[in-house]
Amino acid sequence: MSLPLLSLVTFVPLLGALAILVLPSANAARWIALVTTVVVFALSLLVWAQFDSHNSGFQLVEKLDWLGGGISYHMGVDGISMLFVVLTAGLMPLCIAASWESIQTRVAEYMIAFLVMEAMMIGVFCALDLVLFYVLFEGGLIPMFLIIGIWGGKRRVYASFKFFLYTFVGSVLMLLAIMSMYWYSGTTDIAVLLNGVHFPVAMQTWLWLAFFASFAVKMPMWPVHTWLPDAHVEAPTAGSVILAGIMLKMGGYGFLRFSLPMFPSASEMFAPLVFTLSIVAIIYTSLVALAQEDMKKLIAYSSVAHMGFVTMGIFSVTHQGVEGGIFQMLSHGVVSGALFLCVGVVYDRLHTREIAAYGGLVNRMPVYAACFMVFTLANVGLPGTSGFIGEFLTMLGAYLHNSWIAIFAATGVILSAAYALFLYRRVIFGALVKPSLQTIQDLSAREIAILAPLAVITILLGVYPKPVLDVTTPAVAKLIGDNKTALLFDHAKRVAAVQKETSK
Repeated sequence: MSLPLLSLVTFVPLLGALAILVLPSANAARWIALVTTVVVFALSLLVWAQFDSHNSGFQLVEKLDWLGGGISYHMGVDGISMLFVVLTAGLMPLCIAASWESIQTRVAEYMIAFLVMEAMMIGVFCALDLVLFYVLFEGGLIPMFLIIGIWGGKRRVYASFKFFLYTFVGSVLMLLAIMSMYWYSGTTDIAVLLNGVHFPVAMQTWLWLAFFASFAVKMPMWPVHTWLPDAHVEAPTAGSVILAGIMLKMGGYGFLRFSLPMFPSASEMFAPLVFTLSIVAIIYTSLVALAQEDMKKLIAYSSVAHMGFVTMGIFSVTHQGVEGGIFQMLSHGVVSGALFLCVGVVYDRLHTREIAAYGGLVNRMPVYAACFMVFTLANVGLPGTSGFIGEFLTMLGAYLHNSWIAIFAATGVILSAAYALFLYRRVIFGALVKPSLQTIQDLSAREIAILAPLAVITILLGVYPKPVLDVTTPAVAKLIGDNKTALLFDHAKRVAAVQKETSK
């Protein structure tokens, strides 16, 4: 097809934002945002339909001269990025629908912020130029900063500034690394950098650390995760869904797109550090989750633990580990988003997220209890749900690299069952004794329409993960093969340098 599909799927949300500026009434803003996000989702499915899953390279490529000097507007997708585009586009209509009644102030501005954020996030996964990637990567911070700071809870200003400062400071170091890469190679084209540029080992170390500073905060990894619980607790429900479902995944995507293929020797050298931080995240934040009395905080800490499995799988540099990391990110995007939506359902009714305020909801909300159960079991990693596939593959990859890593990570699976079932039991089961719960209503038709697709996807991918694995397998095989080739190249250069010094 001659249509610039990637540009359309990226920038159509901005057209929706402009339409809301023309028709800023609350009701019109809601409908324009919903229609725009549905159109974008349809376009993302068209991109997926045009995608050749047997091709490991970049597809649907668009390239135009932009800033000159080797800096271009360059878009494309491969097996690593393709499904993140679909995930982002798929979650956005659900977020707009979830905000339909809960957001009553500055509705037009809220919808514009979400549409701008959608454009930035989809662009991150499509960008094939470092400067374009950085602009879009940082651009997404601004609407999320506003969403938390304007429509958030009581401590929203504190949480929004903490979120912005943590993520922005790390990204400044990445900007310095991008500038260094440009001065060394004369290009910011990601495809060229992946295939034709080998950075010296000493330079790789500093570049890896600079990119790591940005991606580790974004995921977030322990110990730079403290902004996440505050941001989740104060953000409106849809903000939490996008934060957990998409924004956290940009860090893992960055590791796959930049750290492993461009800095292979540094990735090998720092892998023990990443494994250590991942295991600490899995165990420590799971224990912290057990102590939480706020539902959102508990789910936020569980997100940090699950991202620990992702980094562990990615840096095992095994086919199973990397595929597991990608699958875990996609699964977590659906499951964690659904869990935050479930919290939003009861929060809209009682305006509290305290676990102690609930109990016995199954007696009044059986449909809600069933939906919540599906997502809770997926969060635990029960076989038959999407959560199991990702966790199993990442632990298998880690085991192939080092069995002790997998053993320690397995304790996190046990702890996740403890905190997730603890939450479910206290909220859903027991006697319905609290007066405030006596008249609480079950899911409305709108809420069922939001949660049902996520429940179906969660079970479908758990039983039949082939559609996802078919897309990712060729790109992952290429990534692993290129990584090993680059490592051999770097090792050969170091051996040659040592021999040269010895001969002198």
